[in-house]
Amino acid sequence: MTLKVQLRVPRTGFDVDVKFEVPAGRTLAIIGPSGSGKSTIVHAIAGIQEITAGRIELSGNVLADAVAHRPPHLREVGLLGQDPHLFPHLDALKNIAFGARAGGMDKSVAKVAASEWIERLGLQEIATHRPEALSGGQRQRIALARALAARPKILLIDEPFASLDVEAAMDMRSLVREELARTATSAIVVSHSAADTLALADDLLVLERGKIIQRGTVAEVFADPANRFVRAVVATLPAHPISIQEEQP
Repeated sequence: MTLKVQLRVPRTGFDVDVKFEVPAGRTLAIIGPSGSGKSTIVHAIAGIQEITAGRIELSGNVLADAVAHRPPHLREVGLLGQDPHLFPHLDALKNIAFGARAGGMDKSVAKVAASEWIERLGLQEIATHRPEALSGGQRQRIALARALAARPKILLIDEPFASLDVEAAMDMRSLVREELARTATSAIVVSHSAADTLALADDLLVLERGKIIQRGTVAEVFADPANRFVRAVVATLPAHPISIQEEQP
């Protein structure tokens, strides 16, 4: 289920012009200053943004090129962003069931799958609550379950923890890491956070004004940062960042 990306998207002041791959079962983090084109890449893969040149393939299937554009719902790509985008008229259980049905399950099977997600995440008490009655962390957990219930081949994670408090963000990182491993789902993580990168990613790509200026494993890039932005990120880390386990006190 390798994702292959080669794309160009015009933006004011520069083009986002990148080429990279995400092998099956790997998680790639994309970091860079605000406005460097990170979300543009994610949106192009998800099908929200059309590309003007290049090609995006997932498991050998063409999602987009200069002339073709597969609709988002036909891409087998999940998206988890800062805003969970839960359906306000549906309770937590039905929001997750919607994701399962989007992944091809019939109604009864989707309901069972959603109930299993609710139990796995320990959210039985809020299963019948609508989004407005949930905390930010609870909404993000439901959004994650809905995204993975659709059984995507790759999950795109675009700064989903930015609006959460420190404890909720830490819990969500642990949950995302566990569920990606359990479901063997590949992922792309967009973030400004060293904690997100260390907790979730195998590989790291550094973006600056739409171009890739550094790539490698997380350890390789953090050990030899290529620009001021990455140096600033590394400066926020403890002395031995690669051995950090967030769930330990």
